[in-house]
Amino acid sequence: MPRVARDSAAPPDYPRGVNWLDMIGWTGSALLVWSLLQARILRLRALNLVGCLVLIWYNAALSVWPMVGLNVVLAVINIWYLRKLLATRHDEQTYQVVQVGVRDEFLAHTLRVHARDIAKFNPDFHWDDRTAHGDAFLVLRADEVVGVVLSHAEANHVAQIDLDYVTQRFRDLTPGEFVFRRSTLFTDRGYQQVVSPPGMVAPYYHRLGFRPEGDSYVLDLPAPSDAGR
Repeated sequence: MPRVARDSAAPPDYPRGVNWLDMIGWTGSALLVWSLLQARILRLRALNLVGCLVLIWYNAALSVWPMVGLNVVLAVINIWYLRKLLATRHDEQTYQVVQVGVRDEFLAHTLRVHARDIAKFNPDFHWDDRTAHGDAFLVLRADEVVGVVLSHAEANHVAQIDLDYVTQRFRDLTPGEFVFRRSTLFTDRGYQQVVSPPGMVAPYYHRLGFRPEGDSYVLDLPAPSDAGR
């Protein structure tokens, strides 16, 4: 019986280059899944948007129009939320600063809930008697606590920040800045300088007018008469 030779060079049944197309589709899907694992809301929206854009291109190349439509809608939703987050990141009407007692039970609860995350970014922070006699501020977005700032008085009218913490969801937006932008919170107490916590991981104070000094950053406060203007 004659043997039929097999042509090992015969082309596959699928179009050439489809493997690259599949890789693009898998990349878009992976970005969507990865975005949902993000605790930071800004990063979640940005990654989700990129994943949607990749899948729009992928599904359009395959003419899968229902999936194109779905990802277009999701992309528009992500763009809307991103614009809202970025437009309000420096808005004092969106973020409110509320002073609380340093022995306030809700403050203590907030510090306990976020203790492990606080230790990652403020490894030198310790809740002790000195801290417990200073000032405590909560940064709120509506009724959600997004940041905590604790300070105490040092010599020469210096306010030493013991803790400047932002919750994971809002860490990319640095809402702690609202405490320092409202300089009267410190000038009304007679402070002339604010010093950032030493050893803080990923500090952002250079964007708020602080100057570097050793392991910390220092903000020179205006005179009380100028701060209220």
